[in-house]
Amino acid sequence: MKSPLHLAKAHDLPAIGIEPMREGTDGEQLVSALGELRASTRSLAVMLDTCTKCGNCAEQCHSYLGTEDPFNIPAARADLMRRVYKRHFTAGGKVLGGFTGARDVDGETIERWLTYFYQCNECRRCAVFCPFGIDTAEITIAARHILSRLGIVPKFMQGIAANLQATGNNMGIGKPALLDSARFLEEEMKEETGLDIRIPVDEPGSDILYVPSSADFFTNVDTIIGAAKVFHVLGANWTVSSSALEAANFGLLFNLSIMRQHGQRLAAAAQAVGASMVVHGECGHGWRAARMCAEGAEGPAPFRLVHVLEYVCDSLSRLPLRKLPLRVTLHDPCNYARAGGIVEQPRAILRACVEEFVEMSPNGRENFCCGGGSGLLMDEMLDVRLRLGKKKAEQVAAVGQLDYLAIPCSICKAQLPPVMKHYGMPALEMGGVIDLVGKALNLGGNRT
Repeated sequence: MKSPLHLAKAHDLPAIGIEPMREGTDGEQLVSALGELRASTRSLAVMLDTCTKCGNCAEQCHSYLGTEDPFNIPAARADLMRRVYKRHFTAGGKVLGGFTGARDVDGETIERWLTYFYQCNECRRCAVFCPFGIDTAEITIAARHILSRLGIVPKFMQGIAANLQATGNNMGIGKPALLDSARFLEEEMKEETGLDIRIPVDEPGSDILYVPSSADFFTNVDTIIGAAKVFHVLGANWTVSSSALEAANFGLLFNLSIMRQHGQRLAAAAQAVGASMVVHGECGHGWRAARMCAEGAEGPAPFRLVHVLEYVCDSLSRLPLRKLPLRVTLHDPCNYARAGGIVEQPRAILRACVEEFVEMSPNGRENFCCGGGSGLLMDEMLDVRLRLGKKKAEQVAAVGQLDYLAIPCSICKAQLPPVMKHYGMPALEMGGVIDLVGKALNLGGNRT
């Protein structure tokens, strides 16, 4: 099966900090990069050595269930790397070769890596059900990093990284456009509430740096409006940064050096405004990178890091909330529930904001992925993404009639509307948890 991915041109990669390996064939370069990663990441070798291929992961993987492609069984996908690892880094593979399942690298190997490691959403559900705790998402992350070392990078991800380098955010929003957007949203809130609710930009001496998804200033504006209203009610001294207007960290999804660069960008932005707290917005994989990877890659952070869902949950007693007459269910983004310690906070918030909150099943740590995570939002992957979203559509359908699907992750917000439409779901409103908080706040000057 040939990957549908559009790849970046080699001459575009140095601009985002990727210098493809130059010496040797693609096969030699892949083995060299795998050897470097094996030496620096002991957990990778442990996971490659441990799998017994019991098959327990198969029925837990939305990717396999949606595509019915046996290479999308997590253990089989990981075996694409394991075969190369055995051939070059184990005694049995070096001596006995194919008798141990080992394999040399050829063009078919690289094509299958590109195809199947980009059909894994890195959701980590397989790790929850694996009797050995093998985290296939980490193998996928390693494989994509290795491919990037060979100069094999999806054009979509290269474009996002280029925007991040140029503007500090994925959408390519420059400071003049940010200021215009912030002023426009302030006027919208003034018209709605009669109150002067600010969205400050680059304000020195701020206690809090809020790091939204840049899409909040483009498509998900109710999320930044909700956050601004919360900060206003709490009297918080906060700002956003024009140089780090991005919670998402696509480096986690294809190149670990780019992941570290973005972490350093956020730390520099917090230092520039003097913030002692960084509040992270609604982005699943960005939260995972910030919470689980940043300090390991860059050292201790000089600020307190919290997620906006944690921040709001801890502040519920101080927020004048009324219950909206809605029946709502929650999609648990994978990188919150399985990789970021955020499970109960959105539920507490929703129970405070709506008249009826209902759970989909399974939920929390066992919830299924939306099918769009790990950076697969490119147009050429739409057919694959729709198949990967099949289990999520079935979950939502099983809940019954809904008024609102709460989706506290920017990528999930982009993925789920086409998935729901594709599988014939009745039209319903979808958006963030913080969106609902903004609508439920009973503001003194509210005119609606």
